[in-house]
Amino acid sequence: MRRMSLASDPLWMTSEALTSLQDELSELTRPGHEQSSEETARAVRLRELIRRAEVGTKPDDGLVEPGMTVTVRFEADGSTETFLLGDRELLGGREDVDVSSPSSPLGSALNGRHVGDRLSYSAPSGSLIEVTVVSAVPFV
Repeated sequence: MRRMSLASDPLWMTSEALTSLQDELSELTRPGHEQSSEETARAVRLRELIRRAEVGTKPDDGLVEPGMTVTVRFEADGSTETFLLGDRELLGGREDVDVSSPSSPLGSALNGRHVGDRLSYSAPSGSLIEVTVVSAVPFV
């Protein structure tokens, strides 16, 4: 059964990412700092991310969920793609990782699936894309 991620669910991130978010929040909320409306909104977002933080390694159980490195095979041409199912903001500044958001069409279709599952999703263009989950391992 597919499980949708909820705003109250724990949010996996690296310890480096958590530290980076905490440092950014400290900078935005330091005494004497006048916050712009954008900074106030960012501080609210940071508090929410920090509140939901789940730091550590995900279990290696083949379940596709945020915090996993996922490889999918596109059935149309047999090509594969590997990416972190998560949010780039939670990588602590790492730029060397391809990321797919859990709320993207592909991420939504994959969340809660298992290795070996074949599924289809609608691309933003409206075309139907079929993929097979090749692997899902904890991000390190």
